[in-house]
Amino acid sequence: MINKSYTLISLLILVFLSLEVEAQRYGSAVGIRMGSNDFSRTFGLSAQQRVFKHITLEGILQSDFRNNSTAHLLVEVHRPIISKRFNYYYGAGISGGWEESFVKDTESKQILHTYGNATSGVDIIAGVELTIANTVISLDYKPNFNLSGREEFIRGQVGITARMVLVKSKEQDRKRRKKARAKKRQHKEPIGQKFKNTFNFNSK
Repeated sequence: MINKSYTLISLLILVFLSLEVEAQRYGSAVGIRMGSNDFSRTFGLSAQQRVFKHITLEGILQSDFRNNSTAHLLVEVHRPIISKRFNYYYGAGISGGWEESFVKDTESKQILHTYGNATSGVDIIAGVELTIANTVISLDYKPNFNLSGREEFIRGQVGITARMVLVKSKEQDRKRRKKARAKKRQHKEPIGQKFKNTFNFNSK
């Protein structure tokens, strides 16, 4: 039984090593995000744009439509778990918005609740994502560290996001290679041809 277990584990490791290690099947994706913590349930928008092979920028706008509305900009690193359809990711970024705050008054033993506070903070994020057809589904944990405007220093959030793929990674890479080739050809053009193209001289 033990030998069979070792064999199975070894086969899984070989399969994992033989798979492509290129993360992400998308270049651009936009969708909706639902977040939850001890203070509020938020609904919002999420947009991701791949900027390097394993790195994306993510922008999040979310609100509970009462006391908490925030915007977040994150830089994220993506790595494959089984294949490039299934990744884990982690990153960090900045945030700002208007939030509620709870301050404990030790003398009166009351909690003072304020809202409409302009806040700023730093986010970290870690999660997993699965690409199915043209949809990216992700689950993440995103704690926010307050810099100003709120009493709580750390406010965590669990988020579920579904994004539609607008541009696939292969298409994005193809466009980049095409631009690079065009730029290379332009550099190789004779100086006279460049001058002619720049000033649109027409030979008669």
